[in-house]
Amino acid sequence: MRNLGVLTATVTMLSVLPMAAQTAETPKPKRINKAIELLEQGQPVYYTGGRGGFEEGKKLNQTYADYINYEMEHGVFDLTQLREFMRGLVAGGPTKSGHRTPAVIVTLPVLGLDAASMLANSWVVQQTLATGVHGILLCHARSPEAVRVFVESVRYPFAERVAGLGEGWRGSGSQGYASQMWGISPNEYVKKADPWPLNKNGEILLGLKIEDKIALGNSEKTTKVPGVGFAEWGPGDMGWSLVGLVEGPPRGRGAQGERRPQEFPPIMLEARRRVLNATKAAKVFFLNAVAEADVEEQIKEGVMVCAGGPAAAEKGRKFTKRTMPY
Repeated sequence: MRNLGVLTATVTMLSVLPMAAQTAETPKPKRINKAIELLEQGQPVYYTGGRGGFEEGKKLNQTYADYINYEMEHGVFDLTQLREFMRGLVAGGPTKSGHRTPAVIVTLPVLGLDAASMLANSWVVQQTLATGVHGILLCHARSPEAVRVFVESVRYPFAERVAGLGEGWRGSGSQGYASQMWGISPNEYVKKADPWPLNKNGEILLGLKIEDKIALGNSEKTTKVPGVGFAEWGPGDMGWSLVGLVEGPPRGRGAQGERRPQEFPPIMLEARRRVLNATKAAKVFFLNAVAEADVEEQIKEGVMVCAGGPAAAEKGRKFTKRTMPY
């Protein structure tokens, strides 16, 4: 009986040890927003697309990507489905990196044309954030005044005031569902739900689509609005604005359907160069499509937010010697 007891104890210890070891090795994220955590480390981030509900969210928790671009600019504007998508993400988690979910950044059918239209549509920004997403990408960000209103609509009134921005007006009650998605208390949420890097402890990432000739002309101003985290040059819409409708397929062989930079005409390459330089001057990050063939070159150039498939992401992560699991 004594030997049996020793054997039982030994078996029990052996069955527990692997679990304990596995628990000890589980990554412990320092942030809620995986994309921000990587950018703080100087690591590029890679994204994929999403637009579904609970089941798609559950599946996409295990995506190769660091964040999900949830498309509602031209896709169906359905906040109920977005809430379910977020709930599915949580149910499918955590990610391999230990984060509760990948970051989720939403494109909206609200355009940054001017301050008045942005103010009138700020409710869309606030309703979207209340679903628990981690950021918003503002389409057709033409006006620096519109971008300021955009940032103000994201912030709570008690957030630290900074030059160039008025008081935020995100309201009490917006933290309920969102805090559940983030896995923190409502009181913690309202402290963390602020744009980064404006707030070094913020977990909201805001981007701009500088995707037409008017936006391009203001790119040096809009990217410097406090609260902006990254920007892109939107080659699809930029091409229509600068060149006009081109016969044949508007997109080429690059990642996620985008053309590679060298395939654009000179006027387009100049637009890309200007937006890239504007982001560098403003000390925010540049988004561009990447492919397996050019991801290393584009990272060297300054691309830090990458639209690329799994092969491009794998190659890019090895190139930058990334250690965070994916």
